[in-house]
Amino acid sequence: MNALRFLLSMSATIPALLLCGGASADGWPHWRGPNQDGVAQGATPPTTWSATENILWRLPLPGPAGSTPVVAGGRLMLTSQDGPDISLLCVSDEGEMLWKRSLGNGTATFREDEGNLASPSPSTDGKHVWAFAGNGSLACFDLEGNEAWSMDVDKEYGPFDIQFGMASTPVLHGGRLYLQLIHGDGDPDTEEARVICLEAATGKEVWSRKRLTGARAECEHSYASPLVYRGKEGEFLVTHGADYAIAYRLDDGGELWRCGGMNSPGNYHSTLRFVASPGFSDGLIVVPTAKNGPVLAVAPAASGEVAEGSGLLWRYPENTPDVPSPLVLDGLVYLCRENGNLLCLDAQTGKKVYQKRTTVDRHRASPLAADGKLYLTSRAGVVSVVQAGREFELLASNDVEEPIASSPVAVGNRLYLRTYQSLLAISETKAPGQSGGGE
Repeated sequence: MNALRFLLSMSATIPALLLCGGASADGWPHWRGPNQDGVAQGATPPTTWSATENILWRLPLPGPAGSTPVVAGGRLMLTSQDGPDISLLCVSDEGEMLWKRSLGNGTATFREDEGNLASPSPSTDGKHVWAFAGNGSLACFDLEGNEAWSMDVDKEYGPFDIQFGMASTPVLHGGRLYLQLIHGDGDPDTEEARVICLEAATGKEVWSRKRLTGARAECEHSYASPLVYRGKEGEFLVTHGADYAIAYRLDDGGELWRCGGMNSPGNYHSTLRFVASPGFSDGLIVVPTAKNGPVLAVAPAASGEVAEGSGLLWRYPENTPDVPSPLVLDGLVYLCRENGNLLCLDAQTGKKVYQKRTTVDRHRASPLAADGKLYLTSRAGVVSVVQAGREFELLASNDVEEPIASSPVAVGNRLYLRTYQSLLAISETKAPGQSGGGE
């Protein structure tokens, strides 16, 4: 693609990125949605479905993955294992495979059926899509599949040293890509744990910062993804892993605050690696841990070392979500635990509102909020739909009979589910002529 034409198209896109951090409200630019908070504003997806009911179309995929699709311009983009390759796939909203592009080779699998090198999710601004893979490949394409640039992050910033594979998804915001590469052996001289910022248009480095903490052993391995907080306090990057959540200025990577206290030095847990990413709403950042540990709430305006009375709003002592990320909605914090229990906390005080059981199964996907409902996805393929609010009500349990690790996506009146076998479009109204590929 002509480089000048690409840069001009990016310059037209940047104002929209600065306003909303992604594509328009009718798309899904990031694995956690337009605002990176898991909330689908204005979407009205169905409440009930099955493996056959309300399935608009089902498209078989070339291989399994845990990455979440992104949606823009009537297209869905997702990464997938594809034989010996990791591929970026582009699918029309009618369920037709439009194109696929290789992100290099890699067939590694982790924890049996838990993950592979296609775990990071893509990002899009509505004109281009950026895809990252666990083999280190990072590339940008337009929506027609033309490559703008590519690089090998693993070679550029040092070989990945992470037990179950690189799974962190880069953040696209304001014409820049932010990556957290939190892994290594604890030796600060190796400079393996880093946070980097790249120009989205070119892949050129804007800044790179070492990320030093006192973490050791497996605690240095982070599978979480960073986020860009946006609220009345401004905008900044939050990374999570190696015993700390740390905030950085977007322009130069200068550190704003760091929040520890999640892995007690006096009773150090050497395998407390963080998987779930923080959640947030205006005025609140909710920081999970792992292995039934605590959940912390940080004031976005904090500075320096966060502690009680200095930026720490509250601390819930146990029952953290181990893999699904927190969701904050209308003054409540929702924590989907690994076993399917839904814990609801008051966002202002951190006090428990309720803890109720949904589907008894592993939960790897992060929760989705849409149309006043919560969507919690189990590993076996059952999606529990819960009424949002202070009173627990299970509205439906919907089984698509295919394993899922990817988070659900809601756009318009559709729900998209990426299983290990298929990409599904679910809607209560089946449009004429939209039987979809593979049905």
